[in-house]
Amino acid sequence: MSVSAAYFAIILIWATTPLALQWSTQGVDFALAVFVRMLIGVVVAGLAVLVWRIGLPLHGRARKAYLVAGLGVFGAMVLTYWAARYVHSGLISVLFGLSPLMTGILAALWLGERSLSPLRLVGMVLAACGLATIFIHGDSLGDEHALAGLAALLGAVFIYSGSLVWLKQIDDDSPPLATTVGSLLVSLPLFGLVWLASDGHLPAMVPPRSGAAIVYLGIFGSVIGFALYYYVIKHLEASKVALITLITPVLALLLGNLLNGESIGLRLWLGTGLILFGLSVHQADALLQPAVDEATG
Repeated sequence: MSVSAAYFAIILIWATTPLALQWSTQGVDFALAVFVRMLIGVVVAGLAVLVWRIGLPLHGRARKAYLVAGLGVFGAMVLTYWAARYVHSGLISVLFGLSPLMTGILAALWLGERSLSPLRLVGMVLAACGLATIFIHGDSLGDEHALAGLAALLGAVFIYSGSLVWLKQIDDDSPPLATTVGSLLVSLPLFGLVWLASDGHLPAMVPPRSGAAIVYLGIFGSVIGFALYYYVIKHLEASKVALITLITPVLALLLGNLLNGESIGLRLWLGTGLILFGLSVHQADALLQPAVDEATG
Protein backbone atom coordinates (compact mmCIF):
# COMPACT_ATOMS: atom_id res chain seq x y z
CA MET A 1 0.00 0.00 0.00
CA SER A 2 1.22 3.49 -0.88
CA VAL A 3 1.71 6.03 1.89
CA SER A 4 -1.07 8.26 0.54
CA ALA A 5 -3.51 5.33 0.43
CA ALA A 6 -2.59 4.38 4.00
CA TYR A 7 -3.04 8.01 5.11
CA PHE A 8 -6.54 8.30 3.71
CA ALA A 9 -7.43 4.84 5.02
CA ILE A 10 -6.51 6.00 8.55
CA ILE A 11 -8.72 9.06 8.20
CA LEU A 12 -11.60 6.90 7.00
CA ILE A 13 -11.16 4.32 9.77
CA TRP A 14 -10.78 6.87 12.56
CA ALA A 15 -13.71 8.96 11.31
CA THR A 16 -16.03 5.94 11.14
CA THR A 17 -14.89 4.26 14.36
CA PRO A 18 -17.02 6.42 16.75
CA LEU A 19 -20.19 5.77 14.76
CA ALA A 20 -19.42 2.05 14.51
CA LEU A 21 -18.73 2.01 18.24
CA GLN A 22 -22.12 3.51 18.99
CA TRP A 23 -23.91 1.17 16.58
CA SER A 24 -22.17 -1.84 18.16
CA THR A 25 -23.90 -1.14 21.50
CA GLN A 26 -27.42 -0.92 20.04
CA GLY A 27 -29.19 -4.12 21.02
CA VAL A 28 -26.01 -5.52 22.59
CA ASP A 29 -24.69 -4.95 26.11
CA PHE A 30 -21.82 -2.46 25.91
CA ALA A 31 -19.50 -4.78 27.87
CA LEU A 32 -20.18 -7.68 25.51
CA ALA A 33 -19.64 -5.42 22.48
CA VAL A 34 -16.17 -4.31 23.59
CA PHE A 35 -15.23 -7.84 24.76
CA VAL A 36 -16.07 -9.40 21.39
CA ARG A 37 -14.31 -6.55 19.58
CA MET A 38 -11.11 -7.15 21.52
CA LEU A 39 -11.41 -10.92 21.07
CA ILE A 40 -11.56 -10.43 17.30
CA GLY A 41 -8.61 -8.03 17.55
CA VAL A 42 -6.52 -10.60 19.44
CA VAL A 43 -7.21 -13.27 16.81
CA VAL A 44 -6.48 -10.99 13.83
CA ALA A 45 -3.37 -9.41 15.35
CA GLY A 46 -2.11 -12.79 16.58
CA LEU A 47 -2.46 -14.29 13.10
CA ALA A 48 -0.61 -11.30 11.63
CA VAL A 49 2.26 -11.79 14.09
CA LEU A 50 2.48 -15.48 13.19
CA VAL A 51 2.24 -14.99 9.42
CA TRP A 52 4.81 -12.18 9.36
CA ARG A 53 6.97 -13.99 11.94
CA ILE A 54 7.30 -10.88 14.06
CA GLY A 55 7.50 -12.71 17.35
CA LEU A 56 6.32 -11.63 20.81
CA PRO A 57 9.24 -10.36 22.94
CA LEU A 58 8.98 -11.37 26.60
CA HIS A 59 11.87 -9.46 28.18
CA GLY A 60 11.26 -7.22 31.16
CA ARG A 61 10.52 -3.96 29.36
CA ALA A 62 8.24 -5.71 26.86
CA ARG A 63 6.17 -7.34 29.60
CA LYS A 64 5.86 -4.04 31.42
CA ALA A 65 4.82 -2.32 28.18
CA TYR A 66 2.15 -4.96 27.53
CA LEU A 67 0.77 -4.49 31.04
CA VAL A 68 0.68 -0.69 30.87
CA ALA A 69 -0.75 -0.60 27.35
CA GLY A 70 -3.30 -3.28 28.21
CA LEU A 71 -4.52 -1.46 31.30
CA GLY A 72 -4.70 1.75 29.27
CA VAL A 73 -6.76 0.08 26.54
CA PHE A 74 -9.06 -1.48 29.14
CA GLY A 75 -9.73 1.71 31.10
CA ALA A 76 -10.16 3.93 28.07
CA MET A 77 -12.37 1.50 26.12
CA VAL A 78 -14.69 0.59 29.00
CA LEU A 79 -15.41 4.25 29.69
CA THR A 80 -15.76 5.06 25.99
CA TYR A 81 -18.20 2.22 25.33
CA TRP A 82 -20.25 3.16 28.38
CA ALA A 83 -20.35 6.81 27.29
CA ALA A 84 -21.19 5.99 23.66
CA ARG A 85 -24.75 5.17 24.67
CA TYR A 86 -25.39 8.73 25.83
CA VAL A 87 -23.45 11.15 23.58
CA HIS A 88 -23.20 11.88 19.88
CA SER A 89 -20.73 9.62 18.10
CA GLY A 90 -18.87 12.60 16.66
CA LEU A 91 -18.08 13.90 20.15
CA ILE A 92 -16.06 10.75 20.85
CA SER A 93 -13.66 11.76 18.08
CA VAL A 94 -13.68 15.41 19.17
CA LEU A 95 -12.76 14.65 22.78
CA PHE A 96 -10.11 12.10 21.86
CA GLY A 97 -8.59 14.88 19.77
CA LEU A 98 -7.61 16.38 23.13
CA SER A 99 -5.18 13.53 23.79
CA PRO A 100 -2.09 15.35 22.39
CA LEU A 101 -2.76 18.27 24.74
CA MET A 102 -3.37 16.05 27.77
CA THR A 103 -0.33 13.94 26.91
CA GLY A 104 1.79 17.09 26.81
CA ILE A 105 0.59 18.15 30.27
CA LEU A 106 1.19 14.70 31.78
CA ALA A 107 4.63 14.46 30.15
CA ALA A 108 5.60 17.79 31.67
CA LEU A 109 4.38 16.78 35.13
CA TRP A 110 5.51 13.15 35.07
CA LEU A 111 8.62 13.08 32.88
CA GLY A 112 9.78 16.64 33.50
CA GLU A 113 9.61 17.52 29.81
CA ARG A 114 9.84 21.24 29.07
CA SER A 115 6.82 21.13 26.78
CA LEU A 116 4.54 23.82 28.21
CA SER A 117 5.65 26.81 26.14
CA PRO A 118 3.48 29.96 26.07
CA LEU A 119 2.05 29.10 22.66
CA ARG A 120 1.15 25.58 23.77
CA LEU A 121 -0.52 27.00 26.86
CA VAL A 122 -2.59 29.26 24.60
CA GLY A 123 -3.62 26.19 22.62
CA MET A 124 -4.64 24.41 25.82
CA VAL A 125 -6.71 27.38 26.98
CA LEU A 126 -8.52 27.54 23.63
CA ALA A 127 -9.25 23.81 23.79
CA ALA A 128 -10.48 24.17 27.38
CA CYS A 129 -12.86 26.91 26.26
CA GLY A 130 -14.16 24.65 23.52
CA LEU A 131 -14.60 21.82 26.00
CA ALA A 132 -16.51 24.12 28.36
CA THR A 133 -18.77 25.15 25.48
CA ILE A 134 -19.57 21.50 24.71
CA PHE A 135 -20.24 20.70 28.36
CA ILE A 136 -22.59 23.68 28.65
CA HIS A 137 -24.29 22.33 25.55
CA GLY A 138 -24.31 18.83 27.02
CA ASP A 139 -27.78 19.04 28.56
CA SER A 140 -29.27 19.29 25.06
CA LEU A 141 -27.36 16.46 23.38
CA GLY A 142 -30.40 14.21 23.32
CA ASP A 143 -30.00 12.13 26.51
CA GLU A 144 -30.39 12.89 30.19
CA HIS A 145 -27.06 11.17 30.90
CA ALA A 146 -25.15 13.15 28.24
CA LEU A 147 -23.09 15.12 30.78
CA ALA A 148 -22.10 11.92 32.56
CA GLY A 149 -21.15 10.47 29.18
CA LEU A 150 -18.96 13.48 28.41
CA ALA A 151 -17.27 13.16 31.81
CA ALA A 152 -16.62 9.45 31.16
CA LEU A 153 -15.08 10.31 27.79
CA LEU A 154 -12.75 12.81 29.46
CA GLY A 155 -11.74 10.08 31.89
CA ALA A 156 -11.06 7.77 28.94
CA VAL A 157 -8.86 10.40 27.28
CA PHE A 158 -6.95 10.89 30.54
CA ILE A 159 -6.29 7.15 30.91
CA TYR A 160 -5.30 6.83 27.24
CA SER A 161 -2.91 9.79 27.48
CA GLY A 162 -1.47 8.60 30.78
CA SER A 163 -0.70 5.17 29.32
CA LEU A 164 1.09 6.79 26.38
CA VAL A 165 3.32 8.81 28.72
CA TRP A 166 4.02 5.71 30.83
CA LEU A 167 4.92 3.74 27.70
CA LYS A 168 7.30 6.52 26.70
CA GLN A 169 8.98 6.23 30.07
CA ILE A 170 9.33 2.44 29.67
CA ASP A 171 10.88 2.99 26.21
CA ASP A 172 10.32 -0.56 24.94
CA ASP A 173 11.62 -1.25 21.42
CA SER A 174 9.33 -4.19 20.60
CA PRO A 175 7.56 -4.17 17.20
CA PRO A 176 4.32 -2.13 17.37
CA LEU A 177 2.19 -5.11 16.29
CA ALA A 178 3.71 -7.22 19.06
CA THR A 179 2.84 -4.51 21.58
CA THR A 180 -0.69 -4.47 20.18
CA VAL A 181 -1.03 -8.24 20.66
CA GLY A 182 0.47 -8.08 24.16
CA SER A 183 -1.81 -5.25 25.25
CA LEU A 184 -4.91 -7.01 23.89
CA LEU A 185 -3.97 -10.23 25.69
CA VAL A 186 -3.67 -8.29 28.96
CA SER A 187 -6.93 -6.39 28.52
CA LEU A 188 -9.10 -9.21 27.13
CA PRO A 189 -9.67 -11.05 30.47
CA LEU A 190 -10.55 -7.73 32.12
CA PHE A 191 -13.16 -7.00 29.45
CA GLY A 192 -14.53 -10.49 30.01
CA LEU A 193 -14.86 -9.86 33.75
CA VAL A 194 -16.71 -6.59 33.14
CA TRP A 195 -19.14 -8.39 30.84
CA LEU A 196 -19.74 -11.13 33.41
CA ALA A 197 -20.30 -8.53 36.13
CA SER A 198 -22.64 -6.32 34.08
CA ASP A 199 -24.72 -8.93 32.25
CA GLY A 200 -22.93 -12.17 31.45
CA HIS A 201 -25.54 -13.39 28.99
CA LEU A 202 -25.41 -13.78 25.24
CA PRO A 203 -28.31 -12.06 23.48
CA ALA A 204 -30.85 -14.25 21.72
CA MET A 205 -30.23 -12.24 18.56
CA VAL A 206 -27.63 -9.68 17.60
CA PRO A 207 -28.96 -6.93 15.31
CA PRO A 208 -27.17 -7.17 11.93
CA ARG A 209 -25.89 -3.60 12.13
CA SER A 210 -24.51 -4.13 15.63
CA GLY A 211 -22.81 -7.37 14.63
CA ALA A 212 -21.26 -5.81 11.54
CA ALA A 213 -20.04 -2.84 13.60
CA ILE A 214 -18.38 -5.13 16.17
CA VAL A 215 -16.57 -7.09 13.45
CA TYR A 216 -15.52 -3.87 11.72
CA LEU A 217 -14.10 -2.47 14.96
CA GLY A 218 -12.33 -5.72 15.80
CA ILE A 219 -10.55 -5.89 12.44
CA PHE A 220 -10.12 -2.28 11.35
CA GLY A 221 -10.46 -0.28 14.56
CA SER A 222 -8.26 -2.50 16.73
CA VAL A 223 -5.62 -3.81 14.30
CA ILE A 224 -5.49 -2.43 10.76
CA GLY A 225 -5.97 1.20 11.78
CA PHE A 226 -3.05 1.09 14.24
CA ALA A 227 -0.81 -0.84 11.83
CA LEU A 228 -1.42 1.76 9.11
CA TYR A 229 -0.83 4.58 11.59
CA TYR A 230 2.59 3.23 12.58
CA TYR A 231 3.37 2.75 8.88
CA VAL A 232 2.47 6.37 8.07
CA ILE A 233 4.48 7.70 11.02
CA LYS A 234 7.62 6.11 9.56
CA HIS A 235 7.15 7.69 6.11
CA LEU A 236 5.65 11.16 6.69
CA GLU A 237 6.72 14.22 8.61
CA ALA A 238 4.92 14.99 11.86
CA SER A 239 3.04 17.99 10.43
CA LYS A 240 1.14 15.82 7.95
CA VAL A 241 0.44 13.08 10.46
CA ALA A 242 -0.90 15.68 12.92
CA LEU A 243 -3.54 16.75 10.40
CA ILE A 244 -5.32 13.43 10.95
CA THR A 245 -6.44 14.49 14.43
CA LEU A 246 -7.84 17.72 12.96
CA ILE A 247 -9.71 16.14 10.05
CA THR A 248 -11.31 13.11 11.70
CA PRO A 249 -13.44 14.92 14.35
CA VAL A 250 -15.16 17.04 11.70
CA LEU A 251 -15.80 14.00 9.49
CA ALA A 252 -17.07 12.03 12.48
CA LEU A 253 -19.56 14.77 13.35
CA LEU A 254 -20.79 14.92 9.76
CA LEU A 255 -21.14 11.14 9.53
CA GLY A 256 -23.08 11.08 12.79
CA ASN A 257 -25.40 13.72 11.41
CA LEU A 258 -25.90 12.05 8.00
CA LEU A 259 -26.03 8.38 9.03
CA ASN A 260 -27.29 8.52 12.62
CA GLY A 261 -29.52 11.59 12.64
CA GLU A 262 -27.42 13.39 15.28
CA SER A 263 -28.22 17.09 15.42
CA ILE A 264 -25.28 19.48 15.35
CA GLY A 265 -26.13 22.84 16.84
CA LEU A 266 -24.18 26.07 16.56
CA ARG A 267 -22.72 25.78 20.06
CA LEU A 268 -21.51 22.25 19.37
CA TRP A 269 -19.76 23.44 16.21
CA LEU A 270 -18.32 26.38 18.14
CA GLY A 271 -16.96 24.13 20.88
CA THR A 272 -15.52 21.71 18.32
CA GLY A 273 -13.94 24.58 16.40
CA LEU A 274 -12.28 25.96 19.52
CA ILE A 275 -10.89 22.54 20.45
CA LEU A 276 -9.48 21.94 16.96
CA PHE A 277 -8.06 25.47 16.77
CA GLY A 278 -6.41 25.01 20.15
CA LEU A 279 -5.01 21.68 18.99
CA SER A 280 -3.67 23.36 15.83
CA VAL A 281 -1.91 26.04 17.89
CA HIS A 282 -0.47 23.42 20.24
CA GLN A 283 0.84 21.23 17.42
CA ALA A 284 2.13 24.18 15.40
CA ASP A 285 4.34 25.15 18.35
CA ALA A 286 5.52 21.55 18.66
CA LEU A 287 6.60 21.59 15.03
CA LEU A 288 8.21 25.04 15.14
CA GLN A 289 10.20 24.41 18.33
CA PRO A 290 12.81 22.02 16.79
CA ALA A 291 13.52 24.54 14.03
CA VAL A 292 13.93 27.30 16.60
CA ASP A 293 16.25 25.14 18.68
CA GLU A 294 18.35 24.32 15.63
CA ALA A 295 18.60 27.97 14.57
CA THR A 296 19.58 29.12 18.03
CA GLY A 297 21.81 26.14 18.80
